[in-house]
Amino acid sequence: MENLVEVEDVSFAYDVRPVLKGINMTIRRGQVMSIMGLSGCGKTTLLRLIGGALKPTRGEVRVAGRVMHGLTQDELYEMRRKMGMLFQFGALFTDMTAFDNVAFQMREHTNLPESMIRDLVLMKLHAVGLRGAQHLLPSELSGGMARRVALARTVALDPMLIMYDEPFTGLDPISMGVIGNLIRRLNDALGATSIVVTHDVQESLKIVDYVYFMSDGVVVTQGTPDEIRESEAPFVHQFVWGEMDGPLPFHYAGARIGEALGLERGHA
Repeated sequence: MENLVEVEDVSFAYDVRPVLKGINMTIRRGQVMSIMGLSGCGKTTLLRLIGGALKPTRGEVRVAGRVMHGLTQDELYEMRRKMGMLFQFGALFTDMTAFDNVAFQMREHTNLPESMIRDLVLMKLHAVGLRGAQHLLPSELSGGMARRVALARTVALDPMLIMYDEPFTGLDPISMGVIGNLIRRLNDALGATSIVVTHDVQESLKIVDYVYFMSDGVVVTQGTPDEIRESEAPFVHQFVWGEMDGPLPFHYAGARIGEALGLERGHA
């Protein structure tokens, strides 16, 4: 199976603060792949590098064989039209209806007649179960409904690569299940490739084909969902099963409680 995205020895720093340190990843066409890890480990930065919004300090990011930081501005815009991005919390245009949110990219990036745009928008909204909500504003939608409209907008132009930045954040269990199912179904129906950045382990492991696990800017383990569940790496095991103590301690480092309360003498 052909690789669509290749991340080769990529490092990135904001000024002098390193964020990514020698990352290597390959994402095959047709896969749903997840990048997991704690907040601040570099997941979203990696998405921005893949989308061409940032340039690596070292290494290469290739999408469909093209080095993203080597593209001209026009070439980058052309490549981005083949990508879809679901932002955290959806990021819908608040003064546009659900219909107009989904139609926005079609109107901006194509010369399709309005009659065809209408049919396509209704098909996308139908795919996420919200054709009947086409006239509602984002303020009239529940959190889960708004995320589904954002998902319909993300796939409006049938992208070859779909990127999801924390798609499950703030959703109730039913909405999480619906969004997860839609991510898998839409990827397969469109023949697309998807990257899901998340720290919601259990929901993601139900739908993805492969997982890269990041910590402190490096990939600490990778594998299929079953391999991740069975991992004996202490950090991964603690993260997957939500354990209180492990490599990430429950208590922030400090003086012993007895010393802090003046009951004993001790050391931090």
